[in-house]
Formats: sequence, C-alpha cells, structure tokens
Amino acid sequence: MSAVTATISEDKMGARTKPATPSEGARLGFRLTLPAQVLVLFISAFPLLMQLYISVTDWSPLSGVGWWNAWEMWSSFANYTDLAADTRFWSALQRTAIVMLVCVPAEFLLGLALATLFADDFPGKRIFYSILLMPMMVVPAVAGYMFFMLFQSGGPVNDILSRIVGAPVTIAWLSDPTLALIAVMIADIWQWTPLMFLILLAGMVGVPEDQMKAATLLGANAWQRFTTIVLPKMKTIIIIALAIRVIENFKIFDTLYIMTGGGPGVATETISVYIYKVTTQDLIWGYVAAIALAILLVLSIVAVYAMKRMAKAREVPA
Repeated sequence: MSAVTATISEDKMGARTKPATPSEGARLGFRLTLPAQVLVLFISAFPLLMQLYISVTDWSPLSGVGWWNAWEMWSSFANYTDLAADTRFWSALQRTAIVMLVCVPAEFLLGLALATLFADDFPGKRIFYSILLMPMMVVPAVAGYMFFMLFQSGGPVNDILSRIVGAPVTIAWLSDPTLALIAVMIADIWQWTPLMFLILLAGMVGVPEDQMKAATLLGANAWQRFTTIVLPKMKTIIIIALAIRVIENFKIFDTLYIMTGGGPGVATETISVYIYKVTTQDLIWGYVAAIALAILLVLSIVAVYAMKRMAKAREVPA
C-alpha cells in the first residue's frame, strides 16, 4: 500500500513540475511583451494615420483651426491629383533619381574596391582604416559647409585645377546648374563611400577561408576567386548595402541645402529640399502630407523588393 501511495505521489509531483509546452511559453511571452508592442505600434501607427488624415484636407497652421478639426477642410483626394500634375515635384523626384543613380553605384564600386584592398593585411592598415572612416563621422551639415568652401570660385578646387592646367581657373561651381549638382554628388560620394566600404568589408571578411584556399590549390586566380566565391557569398550583404544607400539618397538634405539651398533656381532641388520648402515657406501641410505618403510608398516598394531579393539569395546555394 505504501509503495502504491509513493508511486501516486511521484506522479503528482512529476505533473506539478512538468515543463511548459511551447504554446504556453509563446502565450506567456506575448503577455509580457504586449505593453511594449502596443507602445511601438502607437509610436509608428499614430504619425502615419495622422499624416493620412491631414493629406485629405487643406489644413495648415494658418487655417485658424486645430489639426483635430482638419476634417472641416476636407478636400478628398485633391492633394493627390495636384501632386500628379505638379511639374516641380516630378522635376525634384527626377533630380533625386539622378543623384541616386550616380552616387550609389559610385559608392558601391569604390567601397568594394577598398574592401577588397583592406581584406588583406598590409603595413599601416589600422591607421588607413581610421582615416578612411572619418568622412562618415562628419556631421552632414558640416560636410556641406566644407564642400561649399571647397567649390567657391576662389576655393581650393579651382586652385588645384589652376596649378594643373597652368592658367587661372575660376569655375563658378555652385552657380552653374549642372556643375552644382555634380558638386553635391561629389560631396555625397566622399561622405558615404566609407559606409559602403564598412558593410562590404564585413561581408568579405565572413567568406569562408577554406573555400578560398581550396580554389587557390585548384589553380584559380584572384579574379576567379572573387567572382565565383566572394561575390556569391556576399549577395545578401550587397543587397542590404545598396538598399540602405538608395533609401538614404532619397533623404539627402543637409549637405545639399548648405551647399546650394536647392539652387541656382531649383537646379539642385531634390525631393527632400522641395518638401522642406513647401512645408516652411508655403505652409501647405495637407499637400506636404500627400507628398510624404507618396515617397513612403516608393521607399516601401524598394524595401520590399530588397527583402525579396535577399530571400532569393539565401535560397539559392552559392
């Protein structure tokens, strides 16, 4: 009888100490993180809903009513139809695309070349590494002022060109519509190539060394190893780096505004500068909200495309 009682007691104790099932653990984790999830949802969703609400009205700070009464100035989708017919908006978007199509490939190629160089050891590597990362640490507004001074008619750039050609060079870089945009792109490439280099170097260092050695023993040269082993292994990293810079190029503002203010005229007015001017000068906040939502949609498509490419890169064996 005592043996039976002991067995029953052991069964009860075992039942009491039975570990929680995965579903129970998931429910507990959900309850514990629910307050933080609600807070994050509110922080991210409220501004978006607010922007959507304002975008279908003609409300502005000068309208004399609070934003909560913006419905009184309901305009339906008039802001979006105005956006479709706004030539200045499409010109700003086109200039943004030009900056992106020039700067991102240039930064990628320079960053990849530097990452390939720094993947091997050489004397003074740490010193050069620190120097190379310095542009990325400069505040964009400060970088804009630096390049504003560099590209003045009597600035260092013209002075260097004068010494090269042996005659005075007084190019008005920031007063010429084409040259001003080129100067802005040079500044962007200078500042953000180090970021591309850092991301690509991290991916390059992660390439398995045994595969590189095996390829060397099989007679593959440096170019063959790079194209058949290094690049395939870095697909995901490359997509991430390109996606980051594409999205960031859409937001270029500080450096450009300090250098040119969007001028001469609107020659260097990118989408961020255009939004800033419409917000602070025209105060058409409903229209600005519509522009911002349109840009958010474009960037979301870019992000989704990048994630799909990353998923495919992981599925395909390198």
